[in-house]
Amino acid sequence: MELTDDDRARVAAAVALAERSTAGEIVTIVARRSDKYHDVALHWAVLAMLLVLALLALVPTAAVWLHGLVADPWEGAPSAGSLFTVALVLLAVTFLVVRLALAWMPLRLALTPGSTAARRVHERARMLFRTAAEARTLEATGVLVYLSLDEHRAEIIADHSIHKRVAPDIWGAAMAALIAATRDGRPGDGMAEAVRQIGLVLAEQFPPRSDDTNELPDRLIEL
Repeated sequence: MELTDDDRARVAAAVALAERSTAGEIVTIVARRSDKYHDVALHWAVLAMLLVLALLALVPTAAVWLHGLVADPWEGAPSAGSLFTVALVLLAVTFLVVRLALAWMPLRLALTPGSTAARRVHERARMLFRTAAEARTLEATGVLVYLSLDEHRAEIIADHSIHKRVAPDIWGAAMAALIAATRDGRPGDGMAEAVRQIGLVLAEQFPPRSDDTNELPDRLIEL
């Protein structure tokens, strides 16, 4: 899923239009993903190793059979040390195979628990909000619309002046429109619609000032 020049122009135009009716400022950021989830790949690799250990415990003859594939058939019964070596090699191979398989990001994301992805997206959004919008407007009226494409997740975070007047669940319709369009392969449309709905809320709560200026960039920021 990629953003086009038309998407970028549409989002920037939506921000400019929304801000004409409010003293609020809307910042839009799109990221390919919010984390690389290396720990998820590591956890799955370790889990695979534990499953192999459990299998060897349930079927001890499996280690003997594997040893027989590489050992001298005239050697006799394998020693405990030989079987331990077989187990170690099998565990190492299992770890490497799973770790290499999960180097493919679509598979890694598919095996990432939803709660983990949601938490990472939220953490990234909070960090970006502090950098791009928090306390960067005259009346603390900045709003961040953050979309993480690969996770199909988004966050809407408002500065403290807005947070005092607008309950977080008010952004539900904007969030739903953004996520639905993104899952349909139309992230630009989703961002533009979310901005439009956020603008309606801001216009009601924070009408434009006579000395209002454009304090934050209208363009879509891509990471």
